[in-house]
Amino acid sequence: MSDAVKLTTTEEDLSGKDVDRSKTTLELGERQFVAVDPAEILGWPCTTTPNQQPTLTIKDNDLFLITDTSGNIGGCVDAHMDGSVGLFCQDTRFLSRLELQINKKAPVFLSSTAQRGFALSVLCSNPHLSDDMGAETIAIQRDIALQGGLLEELTLTNYSTHPVTFELSLSFAADFADLFEIRGRQRPKRGQLMRQDESPNSIVMAYLGVDQILMESRVTFYQQPPKIIEGYTAVWQLTLNDHETICLGYRLEPIINNHKASAVDLPTTLKQAVAAETQEEEHWRDSITRLRTDNHALNMIIERAEKDLYILSQTFGEGNVFSAGVPRFSTLFGRDAIITAMQTLVLNPTMARNTLVILANYQGQIDNQWREEAPGKILHEIRLGEMARCGEIPHTPYYGTVDATPLWLMLYADYYNWTGDQELLEQLWDNALAAMGWIDRSLEPTGYLTYEQSSEGGLRNQGWKDSWPCIVDAQGKLGEGDIALSEVQGYVYATKVRMAKLARQKKRLDLAERWEQEALQLKERFNQDFWLPEQEFYALAIDGSGQVMDSITSNPGHCLGLGILDEAKATKVAQRLQLPDMSSGWGIRTLSSKSPAFNPMGYHIGSIWPHDNSIIATGLRAQGHVTEALEIAQAIIDMTNAQEYSRPPELFCGYDRRPNVSPVRYPVACSPQAWATGAIFQLLHMMVNLIPEATTNCLRIVGPVLPESIQHLSLENLHVGNAVLHLEFERSHKATACRVVSKRGNLKVIIEA
Repeated sequence: MSDAVKLTTTEEDLSGKDVDRSKTTLELGERQFVAVDPAEILGWPCTTTPNQQPTLTIKDNDLFLITDTSGNIGGCVDAHMDGSVGLFCQDTRFLSRLELQINKKAPVFLSSTAQRGFALSVLCSNPHLSDDMGAETIAIQRDIALQGGLLEELTLTNYSTHPVTFELSLSFAADFADLFEIRGRQRPKRGQLMRQDESPNSIVMAYLGVDQILMESRVTFYQQPPKIIEGYTAVWQLTLNDHETICLGYRLEPIINNHKASAVDLPTTLKQAVAAETQEEEHWRDSITRLRTDNHALNMIIERAEKDLYILSQTFGEGNVFSAGVPRFSTLFGRDAIITAMQTLVLNPTMARNTLVILANYQGQIDNQWREEAPGKILHEIRLGEMARCGEIPHTPYYGTVDATPLWLMLYADYYNWTGDQELLEQLWDNALAAMGWIDRSLEPTGYLTYEQSSEGGLRNQGWKDSWPCIVDAQGKLGEGDIALSEVQGYVYATKVRMAKLARQKKRLDLAERWEQEALQLKERFNQDFWLPEQEFYALAIDGSGQVMDSITSNPGHCLGLGILDEAKATKVAQRLQLPDMSSGWGIRTLSSKSPAFNPMGYHIGSIWPHDNSIIATGLRAQGHVTEALEIAQAIIDMTNAQEYSRPPELFCGYDRRPNVSPVRYPVACSPQAWATGAIFQLLHMMVNLIPEATTNCLRIVGPVLPESIQHLSLENLHVGNAVLHLEFERSHKATACRVVSKRGNLKVIIEA
């Protein structure tokens, strides 16, 4: 805490067990805070009850808000039972209650939308209140937006033919719960809820953490301040003439140690916030490739995906990268950020550059068992909340991922192919060598890149399928010890091939020849050890005892197109993935429905993930299985078209597709989610098959094929190296033609039928 903070308590240490919290005071400049008992905070009676309600989700940079469809965060819901609602920043819930009442009753819900992504709108009315004020007399429009904080305006209109008088209240509360605490992690102790003495025309909720960091939620009223503030409830006594309209407005700013918690500045009014967000989103759209088709439903999906990628962009240090998803993963994840950047190279290579640089800044430097850090390793996840700051979780950052490091190297090479960015190639070369060094050291014991949990606070499984029951053999038995995943070996092979090419460019022939030889040896070893002759498929993994995890899964599908699979075996993989136990009609399942471990509602043991399918489809395309690739693409597009806001979820349940039955939602899937959103652009890119070679000023377009649902596809503002293109693709009589509409810059476009 800063030198200006003065803490007084009856005990020597606030974190001691026998602290008399009622006598704890804290001075911050001229402001004074006193400890408050949680039982005192509710005060104003609540009207909502805990149940499974639909929600509205909005996000801006490092803030996200989840409310019920009325825009409320109910005060009667146990904070630790319902972690899906609240205002969050830096992995902390800065608002755990936001409840609108009229004469102490819940308004009548009419409609709501969170279509804009960073803002939501709710229309509601009053219930029957008296003989003079029947139901649906007052229209209440709630508009909420995020930018550096939460801003809300309530517009009330009296539609009766006479004046009406009523009471309107807004109740606030902030529990400052850590996101991991909400998700069920037990804490040895918590800090102290505080309140500020004498804060006229404002509400200040505060919490002094175990680490002595003071967090605040400051509510100020900038339009029609309330008549009274009772505890944490603002109360207006209103009289509206017939057809009169009034507007109330406030803003809430999250504060940490007297500094803004968000990387974004808080504007003065809601109107300013909406204007600033709209301008920023327009700037984002102007910077990316514009993909449009003649299919209206698909265009809606594309436009939604463009908007969601903007929403998921989040500031870390000096740049923005894609956070993984809302609500549980609204932070930097190595694997997720890298894969999303790969998927969207066709859209905006700048995000790939930012991802490479920011992850390089966090690259492992030492061996640390708690964080599973090692020199050269790329992080898995970083967290900023109280539990991370206090060392209760290892996410500062946490490095428990086996695949983020080879994926980072693959992105490093792919980004260079798209941009020819020599400056970044040189800037990150030492980071690339460090990453290769970690891979090579990890390969030494078994010849494969493996993982095994070493941190008590870490993950048991450390591939993209990281839930505990997902690495199983054909009998459903869990793998033990060091796990070598099939797709990870494919990533390592691709990394060595691509890095060898870059080494040749840098005149490091020693490295190039070594990596090429190691890639060939890995390929030979992999095809011998992982191939299942009877199943004519590759194993999911090999565990620490040498046991082959012989279940049929989607994992080997990631190896398609990477070059590690023998040609004939790759064809067998492509065919096997299309059988009904793997292909549901909505996409490829994570695990065969014939497995004893199969559960269509399981997170990684039968569900369907859009990003998993887009990677597989891209691999099928590269192997020449175009029809199968297009079938997967169409299935994912159809699934997305059936979702609210035309937004693909993180995952959905792996039930068979049936006529007139929508895909079954996974109850706690993140939405929006980065690599699910990126899958849309990866699938479109797969169709047109662009192969950039920016270093030679060349773009190859190899055998573009549009599905029956798309007759026309255009790509405007496409960046390859320093050139900008406008391409159009037309489907006619099952053939797809490509035309270069315009081109600026030195680039040769080669179209190969």
